[in-house]
Amino acid sequence: MNTPHTGRAYAAALGYTVIIGFSFMFVKMALIVSNPLDTLAHRFTLSFIAAALALLIARRRVPLHLKRLLVIVPLAIFYPFLFFTLQTFGLVYTSSAEAGIIHATVPIFTMLLASLFLKERSGWAQKLFTVLSVTGIISIFVLKGVSFEASSMLGIVLILLSALSNAIYSVMARKLTQKQPVLDITFIMTLIGFVLFNLMSVVQHAAQGTLMQYFDPFAHPSFVWAVLYLGVLSSLGTSLLSNYALSQLEASRMSIFNNLATVITIFGGVFFLNEQLAYYHFIGAGLVIIGVIGASFAGRSKRAAPTGLTPGESKST
Repeated sequence: MNTPHTGRAYAAALGYTVIIGFSFMFVKMALIVSNPLDTLAHRFTLSFIAAALALLIARRRVPLHLKRLLVIVPLAIFYPFLFFTLQTFGLVYTSSAEAGIIHATVPIFTMLLASLFLKERSGWAQKLFTVLSVTGIISIFVLKGVSFEASSMLGIVLILLSALSNAIYSVMARKLTQKQPVLDITFIMTLIGFVLFNLMSVVQHAAQGTLMQYFDPFAHPSFVWAVLYLGVLSSLGTSLLSNYALSQLEASRMSIFNNLATVITIFGGVFFLNEQLAYYHFIGAGLVIIGVIGASFAGRSKRAAPTGLTPGESKST
């Protein structure tokens, strides 16, 4: 079924993709003057402030009672906490190219988990286009000449676990966003990320005796702009957009937009960082775009889970 809600869901997924695609450049800017844990702590501090302001403007009060927290906390553990933590430390031990290949498996993990736990039935056409999208990402890095080193095995495992965390989040959010308001879920996820990442950062500084240096990165204008983008758009904005998209679209269909984000990252580097394009970038990008468009339209009439539900509505047969 094609409804106005479906159209808005795809627009949200595309917005999520664009923000994530450009976020890599801002992460690189932030890490020039800050360590990974501090960057995560500061971005989620700003994300929490923005989420609180959004609630204030909307004149909405999130009931933080135990029952709701017990439902949403497991979601927040997988994303943002485990996803960002595993990804950050994984990149310490492996290259971004290796991480890109591994992260491309998210749609495959999501499709398998969604089939198992959500009973989402993906037709052969959707499976084919999803694999095509994954192949596009892998082909870029393989043709570029990436090779896996034994010394990076720990990093590979951590990045693989981060990809799995992303897939689990997509499956859990698909179900939860149809029962709970998207803004409430996003606020609680952001609150948990704010508490956990700041706690980890403060503990690290206390152990190193550098607690007075906690706010030093804000002395650099480039860090301020980078962490504003990462906190307000890349953390809060993408959580809102992905949670809304998952309230309307199957988890397996939404997950392939992750690979489109990698393509945007590559072309963003060309336009803003003067990086060079090679023939394999166009080949890979073409495969990804065909895969995303094909998987979005494949088998719409045979969806197991109807779209067009507003958050809080239950499915009916």
